[in-house]
Formats: sequence, C-alpha cells, structure tokens
Amino acid sequence: MKPIRICIVEDLKELREGLVNLLAIDERFYMMEAFGDAETAVQQLYRWQPDVVIMDINLPGMNGIECIKKVKATLPNTQFMMFTIYESDEKVFDALVAGASGYLLKKTPLSKISEALIELYEGGAPMSMQIARKVLEKMRTGEPAASSEELTTRENEVLQCLSRGLLYKEIAIKLNIAIGTVRQHIHSIYEKLHVTNRTEALNKTLKK
Repeated sequence: MKPIRICIVEDLKELREGLVNLLAIDERFYMMEAFGDAETAVQQLYRWQPDVVIMDINLPGMNGIECIKKVKATLPNTQFMMFTIYESDEKVFDALVAGASGYLLKKTPLSKISEALIELYEGGAPMSMQIARKVLEKMRTGEPAASSEELTTRENEVLQCLSRGLLYKEIAIKLNIAIGTVRQHIHSIYEKLHVTNRTEALNKTLKK
C-alpha cells in the first residue's frame, strides 16, 4: 500500500508536533504539512490534496467544522478525521454533517490513532467508543428495525461492534476472524443497507 498522505490542522504546538512525529516515523504515512489555524489551512490545503486531514475543532478564529465546510469542495477525495476534546452530541453531528468521516478524542492512545487513520483511508468511519455510543444514543428511538435484506448473524455481530466504536482490528480480535473477513462483512452490510459508512449503517438499522 502506498503511504497515506496526511495534513494536520491543530493549534496546540505540542500536540501538533507530537502527531507529526508519530506519523513521520511510520512508513504507512507520508506527513505532508501541519497548520496551526483554520484560516491558513483553507488557503493551503487544496494545494496538497491529502488523503486524510486530522482536524481539531476548537481552533483560534475559524473552527474546524467551518474549515471543513470551506475546503470540502476543493478536496473531493480527502477524508476528514476530527480530533478533539469535545464529546457533545451537537459537536459530533455538526462535524459529521460538515463532511467528517471519523471522530477521535484527543485522549485516544497513539497506537489507535494510527490504526484509525488507516481504517478511515480504507473507507471506514472510525470513532472513539464514547463518540460511537453518543451517535447510537442520538439515533436510537426503539429496537433495531428490519432492513430490506436481513443481515446474517455474523453481520449483526459486526454491526454491534461498529456501534461500540471498535476498529476493524479490534472487531477481528473480538470475533476471532481475520481483518480481511471483517472488511468483507462490512462491505456486505453496507451493500445490503444501501449505505456508505458506519454512521449511515447505524442510522438505517434503527427505527425513526
């Protein structure tokens, strides 16, 4: 796999440099550029065309959610990973609506950050367990609704793992299956539910 091209938008210098150092020594990533504010990122990101942008929410001046809204159109192939201290429902859903596909808390262990970035690049929607639970609770109004095509027992087990915010690697370990098998099950789930990511899948399988 070619290195995943990364840009970072984070105002805290120590954290920004920590992320840069983490990714720079990992051959799976190519660290392109790091910005300390959204205004500079808006002006520069389109020139880099990264595969993934790690985006803080609470930035000086323009916040990270507004930044995504402004650059999304010029970065059609870029995935956005929110990286923040916020766990509130409003912040989570504002970020998802703006175009973010992943949402990690800053207290996430460094090892899980790397795995989450790879999962995001491969089409997943990684979220911290606390965030996934809030997304699920926000959408839940009753028991799971039947879909047009019934999921298999294993697919339902994988879906439950997704609802808990587990990464592909963690699902594989929990269910004692290969990561490739996890990806196959998730692809099948998305096809059956006619969705493209974890959030849509959870939303589709819950009663409105």
